[in-house]
Amino acid sequence: MITRQRLAAGVCALLAALTAGIAFPTGAVADETAEQAAPKVELVLDVSGSMRARDIDGGSRMSAAKQAFNEVLDATPEEVQLGIRTLGANYRGNDRKTGCKDTAQLYPVGTLNRTEAKTAVATLTPTGWTPIGPALLKAADDLDGGNGTRRIVLISDGEDTCQPLDPCEVAREIAAKGIGLTIDTLGLVPDAKTRDQLSCIADATGGTYTSIQHKEELTDRVGQLVERAADPVVTPVAVQGATACTSAPTLKSGLYTDREEFGQHRYYRVDVKPGQELRASVSVAADREVNPDYGVLLRAVTVHGREIVRGEAAGNGRTDVVSTGLRYPKAESDDESAPAETVCLQVSNSFSAASGVKTTPGMPVELTVDVVDGPDQASDVASFGLGRGWWLLGALVLTGFLAGVLWGWVSRLRIAVWRTN
Repeated sequence: MITRQRLAAGVCALLAALTAGIAFPTGAVADETAEQAAPKVELVLDVSGSMRARDIDGGSRMSAAKQAFNEVLDATPEEVQLGIRTLGANYRGNDRKTGCKDTAQLYPVGTLNRTEAKTAVATLTPTGWTPIGPALLKAADDLDGGNGTRRIVLISDGEDTCQPLDPCEVAREIAAKGIGLTIDTLGLVPDAKTRDQLSCIADATGGTYTSIQHKEELTDRVGQLVERAADPVVTPVAVQGATACTSAPTLKSGLYTDREEFGQHRYYRVDVKPGQELRASVSVAADREVNPDYGVLLRAVTVHGREIVRGEAAGNGRTDVVSTGLRYPKAESDDESAPAETVCLQVSNSFSAASGVKTTPGMPVELTVDVVDGPDQASDVASFGLGRGWWLLGALVLTGFLAGVLWGWVSRLRIAVWRTN
C-alpha cells in the first residue's frame, strides 16, 4: 500500500513539473517602457442618493463602487499619481444652489497611499445631488500642471441635476483648452438619457463610455483605464481600409483608426521581413444600439487569399467594444536578400443595427500594428492552422506518453504484488 502511494505521488510530481515547464517557458521578453512624466488619474465618483439602489448583483450601486475602488487601488501601478473626487457626497438638504456645489476631493492626486485611500472610500454614504458639470471643472483643476497623461474616470448612475451648466459643454470646454485631458465615463445601470449624456462627455475629449451592469465589469473597466494612463501616449492615425487586399493601404507599426459599416470587410497590408513577427489587434466599438449575437474577426491572409492565422471574439447582449488580436512570426531565411512578405489584415464584423438605428457612418475601428524582431526558431504559423502551438502540442503528447507509461508500470506492479500476496 505504501509503495503504491509513493508511486502515485511520483507520477503527480512529474506531471506537475512538466505542466509548469509548459506554462512558464523560458526566454520571456522583458518589458521595455520609455521614461515619461508621471501620469495622473482622478476617479470622480457619484455619491448621490440614487446610488442606494440595490440592482447590481443583489447589492447597492454604492457597495459595488466601493468594492471596485478597493481592488483598483490595490492594482494601481506605482508610477500613476491617483486621486479621488466625489460629487453629491456631503449635502443632504433640498436647496438646489447648495447641492450643485457639493463636490469635494476625497483623496488628493499624488503618490498613492493605498491604506489612506481605502479608508477614505469606506466613509462614503449616498447623500445628495448630481453636480457632474461642477465636479468635472474641479477635477480638471486637480490635474492641472505637468505634461504627462491626464485622465478623469467618471462613474455615475444618473443625469446631471445642476442644469443649465451642461456637463457635455463643460467637457467640450476642457477639450478646447488643449491640455490633453481625457474623460472616460462609466454608467451604472444607465437609462437612455444617462447613457446619452455620459457618451457625449466622453466623446468631447476622445474618451470612452462603458455601460456597467455587474460589479466585475466595473472593477475590470476602472482598472483598465487606470493602467492605460501608465502607457506611453500614442496618437492614432486616420486610415481608410479597402474592400480588397489588392487596393489596401500599407501600414507600418502604429495605432490607426477607421470606420466599418455593419457586416463589412476592411483590408490593410503589412510587410513582414524574414525573422520578424507581426502583432496586430483590432477593437470595434458599438457606438449605437445593436442586436445581440455579434462577433469580430481579424484574419492575416496572403495576397492570394490563403489564411495564415486568425483571431476572433463573439458575444451576446449589450456591449461597447469587442476586441481580438493575432501574432504571426515569419521564419528566418538563409538568403539575406529575401524579400518581405506582404500580409493582408482583414477586419470584419457581424454586428447588426437595431430597428430604427442608423447604419452610417460606420462603427469606430481601432487597429494596432506592431512589427518586431521575431522569437528564436520562429516557425510557419500557417501549418494546419496550429501556428506556434506546435511546441505546445508536442509537449502535451510527450506528457501523455510518459503518464501512460508510468501508469502502465504502476498497474503491472500492483498485479505482481496482488499475485504475491
